[in-house]
Amino acid sequence: MFPDRIRVFNKYVTNRVLRGLAILPFGPFALLRHVGRRSGKSYEIVIMVWPLNEGFVIALTYGPKVDWYRNVQAAGGCTVFWHRKHYTLENPETLDTETALTAFPGFFKMVLRRAGQQHFIYMKSVASMPGTSNAPVVKS
Repeated sequence: MFPDRIRVFNKYVTNRVLRGLAILPFGPFALLRHVGRRSGKSYEIVIMVWPLNEGFVIALTYGPKVDWYRNVQAAGGCTVFWHRKHYTLENPETLDTETALTAFPGFFKMVLRRAGQQHFIYMKSVASMPGTSNAPVVKS
């Protein structure tokens, strides 16, 4: 798990850069949209994701206690914009590290391993939303 100061830096600097990468038709970055469990407000974050079977593996780079993950658990699902398509995902479940890493391409597998990434979830894709070829608006 990354220290808090790195998390804060990533929130305000790195995530803005990764947001631009998340709208590309390649790579592991995606935009995950979820609803606050208390506020009911919609949020969008950048995550590392890769397809596995009929769903996606998501790296919990800051561990399982982050708000977005607790929101997804409470709602039972979320949507993901990956490779220029929207997917509706449901039923987040913990996935062991070795199984999760097999889903990622070699370079990203190595990065996640070296970073000591140990927390992953799997979510089944219940729908690919039609008419989703347009990229979302990128906020700075």
